[in-house]
Amino acid sequence: MFETAKNSIEFKLWGRFALFTDPLTKIGGEKCSYHLPTYEALKGVCKSIYWKPTIIWVIDAVRVMKRIRTQTKGTKPLEFSGGNTLAIYTFLSDVEYQVRTHFEWNEHHEKLKEDRIDGKHFAIAKRVLERGGRQDIFLGTRDCQGYVEPCEFGSGVGHYDKSGELAYGVMFHGFDYPDETGDGKLHARFWRPTMVDGGIRFVRPEDCTIRKFIREMGMKNFDKDRNFRPVEIELNGLES
Repeated sequence: MFETAKNSIEFKLWGRFALFTDPLTKIGGEKCSYHLPTYEALKGVCKSIYWKPTIIWVIDAVRVMKRIRTQTKGTKPLEFSGGNTLAIYTFLSDVEYQVRTHFEWNEHHEKLKEDRIDGKHFAIAKRVLERGGRQDIFLGTRDCQGYVEPCEFGSGVGHYDKSGELAYGVMFHGFDYPDETGDGKLHARFWRPTMVDGGIRFVRPEDCTIRKFIREMGMKNFDKDRNFRPVEIELNGLES
């Protein structure tokens, strides 16, 4: 069921709390987490581990290791008009997942073509994963600190290993960014996931059939020696 693609990494992801929501409804008010991590949230974790504009992380599968539990807490989020307001957030509590993902080339940044050296990107990704990532890991929101370490996907006993199929309704999948699509528009994607024995196999972004247009959006330019560092220099820095 869970095929291994080229340039794949597998890691354990855990934390005390998680808040996976539809970002379109994140502005103010009460928030209630999905029971499952979203594709976009897991992609954000991968980008915190290692990211270059040369690559795009593709989330293949996630395995839910611990029982899904929720906890409600009162919070004081900032208001756009200034000050704080009171709100009730329903978090996931004591979460742990196994994630399988791989990277592919971002074909829309033609100027970065010479940086497409998969062996070097793969070597860096594995090394920084062993160190817990390059940036702080968040489980859906900055309020929920997460942690990562390498693992073998499918190893160990998960709470839902023999639970059969559990279908969910329409859920947020991720964003179509112009940097990755090249069409100059920002869209939100949605899908209908099914958990099978604790595992979820994600559909690829282009296979999502439900989309919502957000706004026009331009691509970011990357230039060597200005805001981009070639992978050879990155790898040499890790080895020195």
